[in-house]
Formats: sequence, structure tokens, C-alpha cells
Amino acid sequence: MDQLVSRLLLYGDLGEEAILSKLAALFQAWKGSSMPRQTLVRGIYHQVKGLLDLATEYGFDENLWQNYLTFLLMTNENSFSLITERVGAQDGSVNHFARNDFRVFRALFHYDFSAVEGDLNLDCFTTLSHYKAIAKHGRRYNQNVSEKVRDLSRRLAAAPDDETFFRLVTEHYRQYGVGMLGLNKAFRIKAVTNDVEFLPVNNTEQVLLKDLVGYEIQKKKLVDNTEAFVKGLPANNVLLFGDAGTGKSTSIKAILNEYYDQGLRMIEIYKHQFQDLSSVIAQIKNRNYRFIIYMDDLSFEEFEIEYKFLKAVI
Repeated sequence: MDQLVSRLLLYGDLGEEAILSKLAALFQAWKGSSMPRQTLVRGIYHQVKGLLDLATEYGFDENLWQNYLTFLLMTNENSFSLITERVGAQDGSVNHFARNDFRVFRALFHYDFSAVEGDLNLDCFTTLSHYKAIAKHGRRYNQNVSEKVRDLSRRLAAAPDDETFFRLVTEHYRQYGVGMLGLNKAFRIKAVTNDVEFLPVNNTEQVLLKDLVGYEIQKKKLVDNTEAFVKGLPANNVLLFGDAGTGKSTSIKAILNEYYDQGLRMIEIYKHQFQDLSSVIAQIKNRNYRFIIYMDDLSFEEFEIEYKFLKAVI
């Protein structure tokens, strides 16, 4: 495994704390007999626990090892994945390096753990490869992310050759994008030092436009404007107003669910965060998505000045 991981170029920046990096180092130590067996087993168990924690967080199932590798491919923002997100798999020299990396990932997908398991008397990787998750309530994990990882994982595992593997990954980038912005529908923000961090909203209601009845004229205006927006045509900012419970927020959720597959995403910003609007826009302006910046309960008291940040952006 360590020799495979060391050959990664575009996808080589996994971080020292990545499970794959840690396992590669442990397998290198196992082959070189440079670590006490008890320490080696304890280190492997620690990384297996990390895989189980990730599986619980994202609702992975069946083959957790392949789910994890797929998750890495889907979230690794590098020069290849970001450009493919925008224009698809185009001819270029970078494809040579991407194909080499995907060849490594395909080999890792089908890595034979039997030697290390037999030598160290383990069965953890065999168990991970045939995992049956405990049923969890949908609100306990991000179901949208889970479904996409598991679906792509199955198709990559069944890929008959390297070229099919390459095509499946690049098609995913083009359709959904890469990283957390690609996987998730909606986000909140958190201010960090001189910047903002996007926090995925784990569960968005699965309401659709067809579920909303009783205001067809208003809904059509919202749909027409959104369709123009996702197609890159002129579109307007939208102000929804009405009594509580009349469907304003639900309409936005329905629009998001309807057009997510066409690149629509939503970022929810609260009034006290308007000062961070410029930082938010700076992070998203060059990505291949269309963002709704959603502001609920847009009202100001006389002493509040947050509206000035909103005015400057508009």
C-alpha cells in the first residue's frame, strides 16, 4: 500500500492525519519490521476506528474501505478536479497525471489485505469490506452525501478498466463538482480569522415544488427566475414576504432540491453575519455552481447597521 500511495501526484496532498496516509506508513513499518507488532496492531486499529467514525458520520455501508477512497476522490480539491468541475474532462497533459493517480486508486480499491491480516492475526479489513451498518435515523447523518458516495463507490468498484474509472470520476466532477460544495446542498457559515468557513447543513427537507399548492402564479415567477439563474441568464434577487407559515422558507428548500443537480447551492447567512458577505462571495465566485445566499427574517431595528453591508453587496 505504501508504494501505491507514494505514487499519487495530483491527489497526493492527503494531509498527514489522513487515514490513507497513516495506514500507508503503518504498512511500510510492517513490511520493514521496524515497529513492535503490538504497536503496529494498535496503530492499525486506531485507523480502522477512524474509518468507522467516518462511516457513522456519513452513513456509509457495504464496503467501508471503498466508500472511504471514493470520499477522498469526491472531496480532494486539486488543479485537475477543480478544472474538471468547470469544463469537464478536456484534452490536456494533466490527464496523464490524473490517469496515473486513478490507476493507483483503482488498485487501492481492490487491495488485498490478506497478507497483513494473516501475519498480524487481524480480520478488521475483511469486516470493513463486508460491513452492515446499524440502521440510523436520516437526521443523524447527511443522507444526500451518503447516497452519492455509496453509489459512485459501487460503480467504481465495478469499473472493468482504468479508463472507465477515469470517466466515472470526471463525470461526477462535471455533474456535481468537487469538495464539500459539490457534495452538499446547503451551508451555514462560521467566521474564522480574516475569513469564513462553510458548514454543511446535514439535512434539508425533501420537499419539492409539486408539493407546494395554492400559489401557482408566485411559484411560476420563482421557478422562471431560478431556471434563468442556473442557466447563466439574467436573473433577479428575490424578496419573499408574507405571514408566518405561508411557505416562504419551504419554497426556497423546494427550489434547492429541484435544481441541486443543475449546480444550485444555498448559503444561509444570518443578520449578524452580513459583514462576512464579501468573504463569502470571494470564496464562491470562481466555482462552477449557482448560489442562493439565503437571508431569513430580513428586518432591522433603528440602531442596527448590518443593512449597510447588505446594501454594499447588492
